[in-house]
Amino acid sequence: MAEAQNNIPILNRKEWQTMMPANTATAAGSFVAADQSGLSRFSLYMLSGTVHYLYDHLNDDYLPITSGAFAGTFVAGACGCYHPWSVTFTATGGTTTTANVAAAISNISGLVVGAEIEFLSGTAANLGQRRTITAIEIAGGTGTTIITFNAAPGAVVNTDTFRISSGSFFVLATGTLATGSFKRWDIATAVWSNLSITTLPATWGTDGRMVTPAIKDTYYDSGTASAGAATTLTDATKAWTADQWINSQVRITAGTGIGQIRRITDNDGTVLTVASAWTTNPDATSTYKIEGDENAIFVLGNNAVTMYKYSISGNTWAVVAPTTARVGAPIAGMSADFVGQTGDAVWADITDIKDGRYIYSLRGGTAVLDRFDIAGGTAGAGAWLAITYLPALQTFATGDSTFWDYENIIIAKEGTAAIPQRFYKYSVVDNTIVPFTSDWYFGGAALLGNKIWVKKLSSAGLVRWVYCLQSTSTNLRRIMIF
Repeated sequence: MAEAQNNIPILNRKEWQTMMPANTATAAGSFVAADQSGLSRFSLYMLSGTVHYLYDHLNDDYLPITSGAFAGTFVAGACGCYHPWSVTFTATGGTTTTANVAAAISNISGLVVGAEIEFLSGTAANLGQRRTITAIEIAGGTGTTIITFNAAPGAVVNTDTFRISSGSFFVLATGTLATGSFKRWDIATAVWSNLSITTLPATWGTDGRMVTPAIKDTYYDSGTASAGAATTLTDATKAWTADQWINSQVRITAGTGIGQIRRITDNDGTVLTVASAWTTNPDATSTYKIEGDENAIFVLGNNAVTMYKYSISGNTWAVVAPTTARVGAPIAGMSADFVGQTGDAVWADITDIKDGRYIYSLRGGTAVLDRFDIAGGTAGAGAWLAITYLPALQTFATGDSTFWDYENIIIAKEGTAAIPQRFYKYSVVDNTIVPFTSDWYFGGAALLGNKIWVKKLSSAGLVRWVYCLQSTSTNLRRIMIF
């Protein structure tokens, strides 16, 4: 389908649309987690620690999902994020066009049809291969789920592992943290799973945000290796700035070592050094892409400068110890947004990359925006920088929400039952904030918790909307971006 966006801001009027109201009005701690790429069919509306809805953009309506029964409380500070991949599945057999899994263990639903299956281990010919899922069948009487996809190079066999690009949601509750405070909900299986809270603080609250650098099919550089060794990949054609790729990941996309993914711990002008040895060393046949680290999730807030990093594969948390610490603690009205591809040529310059490198975080209550450099600091420890955006007049506090959109971060300044909600665009490229729109469809009293997101019509990204679930209200509104 051809996609075009020919609206001109000064000529074409921006108009809000009223979407299907939520089943229940937003309350303290309510938030929406959405796909940063803007392409997922679903967003997650977390009303409370027990009531949650999957919002279906395709049908503009809500699907109640099983209660996560979160431990602790679910008030200000609750946060979450979307991740583009499912949990990992283990096949019990299959063919070149099917993969079987035990339904009792992995009861995969038809919501994955149209998503991609990616093979992680097992049959050598399939490693790193992705295929579109065309059907799901529960084989009567056998207890087997059969996933059908476009033909792969080799037959799927018992113990092959794979994942699905249907996505999942990570959610952190508030109050005294305990087992059941941090969970993952997998779209493919519709199952909540408890995750570790070890190393997180004893309590969580005030305000909070969760972000991940994982954006499916987004990469910041690519090429063909000229050589490889146990923990390195060399591309003699490059002229990278030293250390700019630290804490990104490199994926072998074809040739020798296809399917391998490693976190980058160092780079010079032509050589990437990775965190763990390759299973198969890349060579001159290996093509690669450099991407955001899909194994990482960051959590910020709690009225503290401390930020935490979660490893999905290890189910472990670590305290981020940046070389340059954050100057002030994020308070009510804080935000956090990972910035991927901006569309700006300077930011995309692979000799001095800026795309896919920063987390921007409003501190809350002031006109200060802090930026975390994921690759910065000593040996990639990270570094914070305080930024005063221009003009430095508008402040953001309780009830404000943000979402990244190319070179801009969309900021919603909370309204009330008598004051319209105002929206702004902050450009990370030129450090300016400008008005975007206002919504005179009033909501209710301001609440903490992120409740705006961006949805794209297609991967072309030309037609897209800002969605806003209003505070203390069931109102869901959207407006086209142009």
